[in-house]
Amino acid sequence: MSKSIRYSPEVRERAVRMVLDHQHEYASQWQAVTSIATKIGCTPETLRKWIRRTEVDTGLRDGVTTEERARMKELERENRELRRANEILRKASAYFAQAELDRKPK
Repeated sequence: MSKSIRYSPEVRERAVRMVLDHQHEYASQWQAVTSIATKIGCTPETLRKWIRRTEVDTGLRDGVTTEERARMKELERENRELRRANEILRKASAYFAQAELDRKPK
């Protein structure tokens, strides 16, 4: 298995900027990506993904931005918590309703 390496946001931004600034010097964007990826020490696929993410975030490419994705994850987490709380309240309500029915009248 390969070891996962974390690159700082500065390294990512610089690598993406290098590709975008120098891609006209190569026959294709992929050639620019492979050349620059070897220079910074990441795989070409990793750099290509960073470029696509940047293009989506800046509006050059269709897709869900990083900010929107983070917001959706937060809303999904909140939704799960609320469903869990509602389930607990529903069960508690049913329990106390049953206890009230089982209580002997005075």
